[in-house]
Amino acid sequence: MHIYQQMISLPERARGFHLITRDVVRALPEIGNITKGLCQVFILHTSASLTINENADPTVRIDFETFFNKTVKENDPAYKHDYEGSDDMPAHLKASLLGSSVLIPISNGQLALGTWQGIYLCEHRNHGGQRNLVVTAWGQ
Repeated sequence: MHIYQQMISLPERARGFHLITRDVVRALPEIGNITKGLCQVFILHTSASLTINENADPTVRIDFETFFNKTVKENDPAYKHDYEGSDDMPAHLKASLLGSSVLIPISNGQLALGTWQGIYLCEHRNHGGQRNLVVTAWGQ
C-alpha cells in the first residue's frame, strides 16, 4: 500500500467553474506509482467547491454558473451572514450543495476519469483569492 499527499495552492481565479485536472495530476506525480487505488481532492475553503463534470465544451461551465446564480440568488435580505459582501453567503450555500471533495479511482497509474470528465474548481466568490487543496492518493 502506497499513500501520497500534497497540498496545492491554486492562484486566484475569476468567479465560475474552472478545470483543474491537470493541476491535480501535476501536483501529485506519484499517482503514476499506483496500479489500483483512489485519489481524494479536498478543498480547504467554505466558499468554493469541487465537482466532476464535462471537460470538453466550455459552455457547460458557463451554464453551471448560470444555474447556480439563478438557484442561489445574491442580495437576499433574509441572509444574516453578509460581512464579506453580498456574494459571501450565497457562496457558502453553493459550496455546500456541490461539496468539498471528490474521490476518483486510480487505474494503471492514471486518474480513471471518463472520456469527457474533468475536475472543476467551483469559485463562488467575486474575489475568492488563492484556493488551497489537499490531494491524497493511496493504493497498490
